[in-house]
Amino acid sequence: MRAAVLNAIGDEKLELRDDVTTVDPGPHEVRIRVRASGICHSDLSAMDGTLPALAPGIIGHEGAGEVLQVGQGVEHLAPGDHVTVSFVPPCGSCPSCLRGEPNLCAVHAIAAFTTPRFKQGDSPIFGYAGLGTFAEEVVVPASGAVKVDQDVPFETAALIACGVLTGVGAVLNTAKVTPGSTVAVIGCGGVGISVLQGARIAGATTIVAVDPVEAKHDVALRFGATHATTPEGLAGLKESLTAAEGFDHAFDVVGLPATIRSAWDNARRGGSVIIVGAGKADAMVQFSAQELFLHDKKILGSFYGSAHVHRDTARMLRFWRAGLLDLDGMISRRLGFSEINDGLGVLRQGTSDVIRQVVTLG
Repeated sequence: MRAAVLNAIGDEKLELRDDVTTVDPGPHEVRIRVRASGICHSDLSAMDGTLPALAPGIIGHEGAGEVLQVGQGVEHLAPGDHVTVSFVPPCGSCPSCLRGEPNLCAVHAIAAFTTPRFKQGDSPIFGYAGLGTFAEEVVVPASGAVKVDQDVPFETAALIACGVLTGVGAVLNTAKVTPGSTVAVIGCGGVGISVLQGARIAGATTIVAVDPVEAKHDVALRFGATHATTPEGLAGLKESLTAAEGFDHAFDVVGLPATIRSAWDNARRGGSVIIVGAGKADAMVQFSAQELFLHDKKILGSFYGSAHVHRDTARMLRFWRAGLLDLDGMISRRLGFSEINDGLGVLRQGTSDVIRQVVTLG
């Protein structure tokens, strides 16, 4: 089959090959024909070494498709089912899953670094985050394949698989934003747009989008922001909208020390700072011991939107059907190349098209 292979960490291009195969599905695994995949900024971060990945490997962790084959013991899926795929499949029995935090389940995540999912001849190839959706087929744990209704477009299902669950989940699950809240969102790429929509769904009445790229401001306003500004204008909006007190919730969707610090500085005393952006392991953020104590702010990490993937995928689709979550508009934005470098991404129904586009990123 065709797949886009990352030969070495740090490569700027992926090699398009047609001699890649998947492993056979074992017990409690499924083989899926990938029908749509997203290009997420995390894929670019895996390529340059910001996020952990193995090479040779196949990038891609935001996808949807059709079940081709099920392994022994799989009872909730059958060939022909339409599914999204999750890069954090819950095992259901580890301490994290039993605590109700399946997004922190490490069982399959660890296996992703020890169990190759693909082969090129006799040579093993890993799938990024245990997936590798820049290939025409993948084999994944059955718990990471989430069934969706057949009338859901594959592009829509793929979008939910990572970016929407991460962004909307950060609002509803991690921060638990309540009606009437004030919110600031730093970073308005694909995940940031999902955070904006989540804040709107949660009933926030003041939603400030912050991004240095002014062309994104109109997009942010379309997807739920009540105000949009560059970082330089945030202080003025904080003054005028909150009487300089700060926002109830400040979301960092970038992952840089400067943007995390900005989220802290613009949250009110007693408010929350939610870290959604995936930063580098050696990127350090400084706070004084006194301000941590004195301001009573909550710093909340939000990995995968604190999502229960099966529950929340269904919930996102209900929001979409009710007209509360504009996924079609997000897809139309992702179909262009203008913002590929900041992670807004590209979606196509037809993995071959996605792969061709991925190869051109360098």
